[in-house]
Amino acid sequence: MASLPVSSRTWFLRGMRGVISIPGLILFASMTGFAGLARESGISQELAAAMTAIIWALPSQVVLVGSIASGASFGATVLAVVLCSVRLLPMTISMLPTLRGPNTPRWQLYFTSTFVAVTAYVVAMANLPNVPREHRVAWFAGFAITLVAANTAMTAFAYEVLGSLPDAVSAALFFLTPLYFTFSLWTASRTGLERVAFVGGFLLLPLFHWIDPTLDLVLAGLVGGTVIYFVDRVRRQRGEA
Repeated sequence: MASLPVSSRTWFLRGMRGVISIPGLILFASMTGFAGLARESGISQELAAAMTAIIWALPSQVVLVGSIASGASFGATVLAVVLCSVRLLPMTISMLPTLRGPNTPRWQLYFTSTFVAVTAYVVAMANLPNVPREHRVAWFAGFAITLVAANTAMTAFAYEVLGSLPDAVSAALFFLTPLYFTFSLWTASRTGLERVAFVGGFLLLPLFHWIDPTLDLVLAGLVGGTVIYFVDRVRRQRGEA
């Protein structure tokens, strides 16, 4: 931190303070549920905390715990976690143009992209437009690194102090994250077209869940968004004709 310019250090600290927010508190609660699930499944405290720090994607962590508890093979476990994490790729691709500055080194983008997950994406997309472009990497690094460190500590703390939680409580705490993500995306939508695409993806979700439960969100979002995009493009062309 001492080697950073004063302005970059300031934005890094502002990013750290951004963790104290409603999204951060919701994620803390979700990690509490994950800690209870890991304990019930016989996962050690150290491994549960390592999952949060290294995987940093709550659904993928749950998939990994379930695979370990069910005795799935190493190959099947890796495949399940990878497929569950594919959903983060579109988020990363869509966020990088907002994060990147005119002279941002690629290694900084590679490093910060490893922290992209649901909460980090939602908070970053809401706050980055208000940060000077040349300091956006510093802000996001401060926010994301602090968020990961705090939730890793929360996982270990909850595992130790709370003990095993009732299944209903664990499920309720874990369900806070997708609920928050859904409502935040709807609120953050800036145009009616974005909301139409959002609804289109939801309507297609049952179909793609029946086809492939591991890729249902990715396929529903990709197909629904693409269809709405081309429908809107045709409508605009007809309007200009």
